[in-house]
Formats: sequence, C-alpha cells, structure tokens
Amino acid sequence: MSPTFSPPSKAVPVRLISSALAALFVLAGCGGGGGSPGVGTGSPVANTPTAPVTPTPAGNSATPEDLNPNLLGDAYSNYWNKCAAPRTGVDANGKAFPDVQGTLLDELKFLRAWTNQYYLWYNEVPNTYKMADFKSAITYFDVLKTPALTATGQAKDRYHFTYPTAEWEAMQTQGIDLGYGITWSRNTGGMAPRTWQITAVEPGSPAAAAGLLRGDLLTKIDGIDFVNASDAASIERFNLALFPETAGSAHRFTLQRGGVPVEVTMTGADVRVAPVKNVKIFETATGKVGYLTFDTFNAVSEKQLIDSFIVFRQAGVTDLVIDIRYNGGGLLYLASQLAYMVSGPASTDGKVFEQSQYNDKLPREAPLPFRSTAWGFASSNPVPAGLPLPTLGLKRVTVLSTAGTCSASESVINGLRGADVEVIQIGGTTCGKPYGFRPVPNCGTTYFSVEFKSVNNKGFGDFTDGFAPTCQVSDDLTRPVGDPSEGLLAAALTYRATQACPVSTTGRARIAPMEIVRPQVKEIAIRTTPGAPAR
Repeated sequence: MSPTFSPPSKAVPVRLISSALAALFVLAGCGGGGGSPGVGTGSPVANTPTAPVTPTPAGNSATPEDLNPNLLGDAYSNYWNKCAAPRTGVDANGKAFPDVQGTLLDELKFLRAWTNQYYLWYNEVPNTYKMADFKSAITYFDVLKTPALTATGQAKDRYHFTYPTAEWEAMQTQGIDLGYGITWSRNTGGMAPRTWQITAVEPGSPAAAAGLLRGDLLTKIDGIDFVNASDAASIERFNLALFPETAGSAHRFTLQRGGVPVEVTMTGADVRVAPVKNVKIFETATGKVGYLTFDTFNAVSEKQLIDSFIVFRQAGVTDLVIDIRYNGGGLLYLASQLAYMVSGPASTDGKVFEQSQYNDKLPREAPLPFRSTAWGFASSNPVPAGLPLPTLGLKRVTVLSTAGTCSASESVINGLRGADVEVIQIGGTTCGKPYGFRPVPNCGTTYFSVEFKSVNNKGFGDFTDGFAPTCQVSDDLTRPVGDPSEGLLAAALTYRATQACPVSTTGRARIAPMEIVRPQVKEIAIRTTPGAPAR
C-alpha cells in the first residue's frame, strides 16, 4: 500500500524556490508558513504583483456549483486526474501518469469538492467566487481558504500552498533539492538593507565545494549590491541566482567572512540532502550524551534515524540532544517513531502520540500511537516495514530549537510531554503550527490545505504561539552545528550539568532577529493514514 501524506500562504507553484516566491523572500515578510512570519510564504512577487481575483457576487450569472459546493459530490470519484493538459509517459517510479483528458473546469471542481470534503475550516470558505473568473487551478486554489483573522490580526490559515508533484516526490523519497546546498537565514522582513547569512552548508554540495561556511554574510550577487539594491531588475537577478529553476546555471556570489570578502562562482544542481547529520557521542563525567542534527522528517530520514539510535544504544548513552533548530517538519509517522526511540515502551505503552481532529464531516480517526516499528517508507534507501525500532528508554531528552523548528518537530515535543517525558528546550521559541495535511496530487500539482489539528495524549494541542524554551539562547553562527562549543549545544551541555541556564546567553536580545529562508513545503505535518485514498 502506498502511504498517503498529510502545511503553509498564497498558492503559487514553487520549487526551492520559484522566482515568484523567492522575490518575496527578498522583498517582503508577510505571513509565512508554519506560523513564523515571513518564513516560507507563497505570495506573488512583491514588486510585480498579480492582479487579485475579485469575488463575483451571487446572482444569475453564477452557476449553482460555484455557490454550492455540496452539489459537486465526491472530489475523487468525480474529478480526480481529469486534466486540461494530461501528462504522458511515466513518473520517476516508472508508473504511468493517471491523467485522463479533462478540462480546467474539471480541475477547479476537484479543488472545490475536495475543499468542501476535507478542509478543516470548509464552512468558512467564501461561496462567492465564479470558476469562470479563474484561468488556472492554482489561482483558484489560492482563494479556497478561510479569510478569517486571529486575535492578533494574522491570517487564520497561513499554511495554504502548492508544489510541483515531481519535485515534491523527489524531495520526499530521494532527499533532492535544486540549488547550491545552502540554508540561508535573513533579517526579518527582507527589505533593504538586507542581512542574509549562511546557516548551513550541505556536505558534497556546490556550496561545500566552493568552501562556503556557516556564518558567511552575503554582500553581492553577480556584482550587484545585494544588501541595498531594490530595483526590479536587480531583484529578478537575485531571484534567478539564489533560487535556480534549472540545474546548470552559474552565478557569482560575494560574501564576507570576518570582514574579508570571499568571491565564489556556483552552479545550481540537484543536491542530495542528508536529513540526519553529526551523529556524535560526548563523554561527560556523568555519562555518555548522544547528539544528532535532524533537519527534515522525509522518507529518507527513516533509515538514518534508526541507524543513529542503534549507534546510541550500542554505546550506552544515558542522555540525548536532538538538534531540530532548522527542522520544519514532515511525516508524522516518523515523528512518532522518533519519540518512541527516545522513550521506549515503559513511557509510551497504551498512550497516544497524536490525535488528529478533522472537520465535522469526517469520522473520528484512530489516534496515532507511539510507533514501535518502522513504517518502511519508499525511499532511495528504505527499511523493511515492521522492523522493530531501537529505543533508549529515556525519561528526559533535550532539543535545540529556533523559530525554524516547526510542525512535526513540534509534535515530537508535544507528544513526548503528553507521555510525561521531560523535554528540555534550549534555544528559541518554535514556530507554532499544530496543523497538518495530506498532500493531494492532481494533474502535476500537489496541493496542501489544512485538514486537521492535533493534540497529544493529554489532549493538549494549543501551541499556535510556539513552545517557549527552557533556556533562551541565540543561534550561534560563528561555530559549526555539532561543535560542543557552539552556543545552543554548549548551553544544553551546561544545563545538563548544572540545571541552570547559562547567564551569558539567557534572555539575550538580537538587534536584528533572523529567520530561516525556505519554502512552505519544508514546514509541514504530514499524516499517513492506512486505508485512505491513494492520493
């Protein structure tokens, strides 16, 4: 059985990242994915806005289906895979595309019927839009969400987006991203003057080959002043360089390292990203402490996590630090497996890892337990389904977090606390996203629309403001992640030894708060549900 998947703002087709999305990263910082303002938004380009679609008032010109989605019936039975431009040939797995000849209207009806069936806030979607006013399925999908605002004035649904299906599947099953292997952080808002720094460099990537390092500050792109330029031509050049849409395009980057200019030329490529890195064991006076960096809950990570915990168990670690400071989420079944490998059966037997709460049209779904066996996700290096998971049997775990810690990562924190496992949190407040999806592919585009909110074994799931840290510590870009002297990890090891937050880092204010630059697709909670439609 093929698993089905289950977050975040305006729906435009994005890769990592399309020029339309990337320009917003440079120019603006409005409501982003995962509840972290400015992170992962999918809005149109700020300096070249697309014309908004105006809702047509109900009247004689509107068809009943436009105004009453209940008349459309079942999305999957009636409209799924009926495409205006059907794909031909086979997908990356050698399977023929399911597309059949249809019309744009079929694609719009699929989205409206699916929203009416599965969207968490289906009864808040306006019924005033005429399908005839829309020229693409993606622009129609963009308006199929609640317009409500929260008490603080933010959009209630900040998690609505799309992704090209082929790229989503490659990212999930093979861990492939198109780019240079760089994770950037930026000053919030993104307007000039801009501060963009490298937070991570993927080993084996073009950035690694060029010698770039965590903490390098971007100053020029192709000779243009990246910090201050705001004209449309420069912005477009920045977008093309920072987020290449095809492999093979070369661009020149000037960065600063310790005040010294560093100039490199990099060519965009398909980069295979390892979600688990820096698996280490620190010897301390009071026992062995395991450590790993974990960046995304995709299918590739299943085996890497299991292998890491086998190493920890064989070494006899008595404490664990999980570095999820940049982990935007992913597969909830993997979050459940990770929580089980931390805590084991003594803490989790008979308890719920997460209970998903859907809209009032859908039956209550069986809760997700703390999974003690592997799911066996299809990937480039899978594990057998049903493989017993190694476990450390810990009653306490430390996580390193920032505002980039989102969704399924937050589920690990919430799920463990629901089972009375102490979670010590070092770093910053998490993004605050208790919502999830099952990504739905149709005609080459995968759609992400909020379907559920989740609670833990104690019924708690109200963390839209994020989880606040035990010790507030600023992300330290001066040292590599995994270095025991790096700020967050050093604070975690100190807290373990003293039960006190380091005075020098507690409550430190940043003059220019930084946020991770990444697409919405990397800030998600994905639910895999046995027996659900093979979407």
